[in-house]
Amino acid sequence: MMAKKVGVLGSGIVGRTLAEGFLKHGYDVMLGTRDPARGEVPAWVAEHSASNPGAKAGTFRETAIFGEIVVLAVKGSVVEEVLTQAGPDHLTGKIVVDTTNPLTDAAPVNGILQLSTGPNESLGEKVQMLLPNTHVVKAFNSVGAGLMINPKFEQGTPTMFLCGNNPEAKSTVSGICVQFGWEPYDCGDVAASRALEPLCMLWCLPGFLHNEWHHAFKMLTK
Repeated sequence: MMAKKVGVLGSGIVGRTLAEGFLKHGYDVMLGTRDPARGEVPAWVAEHSASNPGAKAGTFRETAIFGEIVVLAVKGSVVEEVLTQAGPDHLTGKIVVDTTNPLTDAAPVNGILQLSTGPNESLGEKVQMLLPNTHVVKAFNSVGAGLMINPKFEQGTPTMFLCGNNPEAKSTVSGICVQFGWEPYDCGDVAASRALEPLCMLWCLPGFLHNEWHHAFKMLTK
């Protein structure tokens, strides 16, 4: 039976978008942030809890405790800080969906963003190292927030690439991808994050060069 309580660590556009996707599919969702009484979070809770009592907000720690599945949706540069505040012990045995990318704050050059990692390392592997008793699955990192839930393309269903070390965790996240309108593609263990994280750079390139942001990847097989 699929878990029905989801904690989303991060209240930015990615976190809110995925939280809304889970709410639409009947999950109870806690949106985690440093201070749930500040910023856009109270308004978000008020808007969504009016029609769905499963919508709530909490601190990172409260959210990590609440979620049967936890989504990590923060800037790559603050991943370690957020996981420390959440408390790794509160994530033991749980699935953590890692949506993060190791992007720097540098402006794109010729449309190309910069990563803080080298070719033989990844943020996904770092998250798994920081959470050794957690089932980390990299997913939802290769598309913009506006297309994460029920994307529509005339060419067919787009592909969501994912990776992780635990087959059952990947199966669960694959099911979520299908619920959200994606065709999941298992790329292997978490080390495949080295290949998946640069896809963010490729996805952003048409946007920076041509202001085209409505696109996604599709795996074509023979």
